[in-house]
Amino acid sequence: MPGDTFVGKFVPLVHKMEKVGKNVVFSFDKQTGTITQKQMRTSMDIRIPRTEKKRVVIVGGGFAGIKLVNKIDSRRYQIVLIDRNNYHQFPPLLYQVASGGLEPGSICFPFRKLFHREKDFYFRMADVQKIVPEENRIVTSIGDLDYDYLILAGGTTTNYYGNRAIEEHALPMKEVREALTLRTSLLLNLENALDDEDKQERRSLLNVVIVGGGATGVEIAGAIAEMKRFIVPKDYPDLETRMHVYLIEGTDRLLGVMSESASRHAKKYLEDMRVRILLGKLVTDFRDGAVVLNDGQTISTQALIWVSGVTAVRFEGIPKEKTGRGGRILVDAYNRLVGSENIFVVGDLCLQVQPGYPNGHPQVAQVAIQQGRCLAHNLNRIAQGKTPREFHYKDYGTMATVGRNKAVADFGKVHVHGFFAWAMWLVIHLRSILGVRNKLAVLLDWMWNYLTYDHSSRFIFFRPKKDETMG
Repeated sequence: MPGDTFVGKFVPLVHKMEKVGKNVVFSFDKQTGTITQKQMRTSMDIRIPRTEKKRVVIVGGGFAGIKLVNKIDSRRYQIVLIDRNNYHQFPPLLYQVASGGLEPGSICFPFRKLFHREKDFYFRMADVQKIVPEENRIVTSIGDLDYDYLILAGGTTTNYYGNRAIEEHALPMKEVREALTLRTSLLLNLENALDDEDKQERRSLLNVVIVGGGATGVEIAGAIAEMKRFIVPKDYPDLETRMHVYLIEGTDRLLGVMSESASRHAKKYLEDMRVRILLGKLVTDFRDGAVVLNDGQTISTQALIWVSGVTAVRFEGIPKEKTGRGGRILVDAYNRLVGSENIFVVGDLCLQVQPGYPNGHPQVAQVAIQQGRCLAHNLNRIAQGKTPREFHYKDYGTMATVGRNKAVADFGKVHVHGFFAWAMWLVIHLRSILGVRNKLAVLLDWMWNYLTYDHSSRFIFFRPKKDETMG
């Protein structure tokens, strides 16, 4: 079809391949493995045929978006899902991809395969650039699309708190591509440390600094500590300088949203794994190859992992006065955008104030899943002429794993730690992964890693952009 074919254009200096569409150019960078989109023109509409049914447009294919597509009655609605990726990812296991424990394909599932049996369902890979509420229309990187109901489930992105130096040098871990970049950076640092004659440079290459003592920070710290203990001595026996893992948290304890018991046990587990924990410290800058703390202390590193906070994805067309803390969009008890009748916001993106949650619900998977289910049922009720029901969150507990046989869990007033909590964590997360093949792949990888103390995913397929001049 004219305008929809591969150009086959390879640029020697950047190694890119481009596909030209009617409104957009998809550009694939073979070195970084990233796909970017370039806008050509926006005068065209996305080619999705209109039917007699009302159209529901869902922006974001995370936990909430997947639940919405599954539960909205396609006999009553046409469903359109828009996401910048063509796959759903399972964020709770990104840290295992980053540490080489799992392959990225094990925690991803293609949208088209997932919903290929859905009737009157359409998927488009695009970025949403603007919302035009007065026209019931969104502007995307591949064209415009009108809607009857719009559901924003775009989630969050890494929050650097306006610090440009940290944003430039830090390694985030919100997406699969970022987890792969982190894994590659860690492996490259080990390779480079073998033959570097400068002792201080070797120290910098082997210092891993993790900022953020929440569940993600604790989990990636534990995973890298196990990598340091079990993998590095076997793969790099001639490495003279030892690897050090630092975990920095700005408050006085780890896992601030969990119980004191969970925090205390997580800290002890990590300290037993020789992770250096710095509490009550803030990272203020990254200067001269070193992390700078608020007390003046510096730590030289070439692996700064930033999991210190998130901020809501912004959409042009949503007024600032309708957003709250962290850029989250204000909604009512039905997840409707304040002041709107047909725009809804769910998951990490929304700020819903309810009794017991004066600052909104926690930004965790269970909230997104429950809100997606509730909103889908409400749309089905609206189609039947029934009154929608308010959303009420049910807290089923919070868990975090630290390492082999080590985890913590809170279930109301019941606090569990150790092997039992770890086994529960494995079962719950395995059940949550989409697809039988993915479940089996993860289970087999976990069994192999547990029995052999070995992670098999230690390939370097590309160099991150900041390392392109090396070697």
